[in-house]
Amino acid sequence: MITRRSRALTVVTTTLIALTLALLGSPPAGASTAHPPTAATGTVQNGVSQPLYSYANAVRETVWVDTGLDGDGDGRTDRVAADIIRPSEPAAAGLKIPVIMDASPYYSCCGRGNEDQLKTYDAQGKPVQFPLFYDNYFVSRGYAVVLVDLAGTNRSDGCVDVGGPSDVTSAKAVIDWLNGRATGYSARTGGSSVTPTWANGSVGMIGKSWDGTIANGVAATGVAGLKTIVPISAISSWYDYYRSDGAPLYSGTPADLAGEVESSTAVAHCAAVQKQLAAGSPANGNWSALWQQRDYVASAANVRASVFVVHGMQDLNVRDINFSQWWTALAQTGVDRKIWLSQTGHVDPFDYRRSAWVDTLHSWFDHYLLGVDNGVQNGPVADIERAPDQWTQDATWPAPGTVTSTLDLKPGALTTAAGSGTASFTDNPKLGEDDWAADVNSTTKEKTAFTTGALTSDLRMSGGGTITLSVKSSTRSAHLSAVLVDLGPATIRNYEGAGAGITTLTTRSCWGDSTAGDSACFLDTAADTEQVGYTIFSRGWADLGHYAGLNQTSTITPGTSYSITFNLAGTDHVVPAGHRLALIVAGTDNGLLNPPSTKPTITLDLAHSSLHLPLVGGAGTLPQAVVPATTATAPLLKGLSEGQQGLAAGEEDFR
Repeated sequence: MITRRSRALTVVTTTLIALTLALLGSPPAGASTAHPPTAATGTVQNGVSQPLYSYANAVRETVWVDTGLDGDGDGRTDRVAADIIRPSEPAAAGLKIPVIMDASPYYSCCGRGNEDQLKTYDAQGKPVQFPLFYDNYFVSRGYAVVLVDLAGTNRSDGCVDVGGPSDVTSAKAVIDWLNGRATGYSARTGGSSVTPTWANGSVGMIGKSWDGTIANGVAATGVAGLKTIVPISAISSWYDYYRSDGAPLYSGTPADLAGEVESSTAVAHCAAVQKQLAAGSPANGNWSALWQQRDYVASAANVRASVFVVHGMQDLNVRDINFSQWWTALAQTGVDRKIWLSQTGHVDPFDYRRSAWVDTLHSWFDHYLLGVDNGVQNGPVADIERAPDQWTQDATWPAPGTVTSTLDLKPGALTTAAGSGTASFTDNPKLGEDDWAADVNSTTKEKTAFTTGALTSDLRMSGGGTITLSVKSSTRSAHLSAVLVDLGPATIRNYEGAGAGITTLTTRSCWGDSTAGDSACFLDTAADTEQVGYTIFSRGWADLGHYAGLNQTSTITPGTSYSITFNLAGTDHVVPAGHRLALIVAGTDNGLLNPPSTKPTITLDLAHSSLHLPLVGGAGTLPQAVVPATTATAPLLKGLSEGQQGLAAGEEDFR
């Protein structure tokens, strides 16, 4: 169990915050004199790092680190900008300190955090504002915070290559510089070499979305000096951001994403990289060398850093297969791991569990970067949000007692008995998972549903599943979708709403020290909830043309039977006693898949189709289902407006 620590926490209204900062400036600049830092302990006292250094007097500087690459083809190696805020006192006393690093493409184009904060600089180009709370909170506690502009963004040279060697090297080179293995300069061109005499070489990487993805990629290189990573809503394999078992997800293209974040300099010099990104990500869903190069799961054996994974179980942007396959691969490495799974979509834990998040992250960094023996590595491995703001913990994840269980299919029924019969549906790309789930009790031509009877005890899925379908298509191409649904009333986070499960309030709370140019006070949030009649809790998609594998698209002969197995995203969900478990199989999932060129009728051979789920305690004997009616019945309303449902269609940006 992680011990909660008290702190001075100020909650103010938006109207008062400006006045407060104007009158008070930052908290007292001087370090505490009662127990000053020593060479032996630094800021660590009573088993926790204390805010003993001055944030107001911190050193603010930029170092341009040579990556050894020439991505923009200008004849000189690229330098990436590493903006640094570090306490001045340790260096003056001959002490060396660790680094918290966030490498991102978003520091000038799009912003970070719930308030879309950007980096700002003074007239001399020195950093003034760092987005997020890391610098405000951790600098006074004896950490340096380093924010790296990925190559081709903001003030860095080079080109954006969307998770490839340029992106990963942007951050890895800075870790190498901090450990004496790379050269840093005082200017983007020319300048003098800069040596990080203040750094002890220990680095922890953190970040949400693309930022966290780079943390995964750098860890997969095994670079020395990287002690821990905290990937939040992060990609582990870029193929699984853009494709799902051959099916094209509604995510645009890598070239599109690069174009959104490139600096004006990169736009003028990186056309060749853009062409490579477009050519290497074929629309047919085939695996390619580009995807292989951006598959960090394949290199998980290289990871030496501890890993604290954070993900929303309803993230329809960076879909949940990304965290579950990464977690599974890391299990083979023996590194320390911890995981938080929320009910939100693509949201930072600072905005849905703020106090506990800051405390936990503080303990995590203290242990892995400062060497504090605080027991954080021995506490519960998993924190799971069961209902809005209601959390449980497990000693391991997937949960203890999890067994991969096979469920079979009969017309309308999900059962532990042998499957039999057939079922069919016709693809309608205008409909999606909410349409199917709302009509789960009715026989409709666009989907087929299989349900249990009302459960007599709770049924918990913990981890990722698979589904095997024996399929005949009436056309030469077909998409397949499979969704798991908890049929019954519940209060959940409104993950398809504008805040992906949170509401932003008008009050602010302060987490660390402020200056006139960088406030530690952030808008508060609350859970955005809704009452629902069903909850979709796991999903998977596939293209039938990839039944034999992802390396090439196979020819589909209409009327011929094919067997395909594909993944269902990792999750941790309890279907309560009294509810029913449903599997829905259909075609194109509107807003989450791009439609195929045809609209086939699909026939399933149920005797050769099955569902494989990681169930705590196994499946047991599931109650007999009542076969759905043949005429329309009242839909299970989810309670979302049409506009809110549109947010699931890829409109939520990648950040």
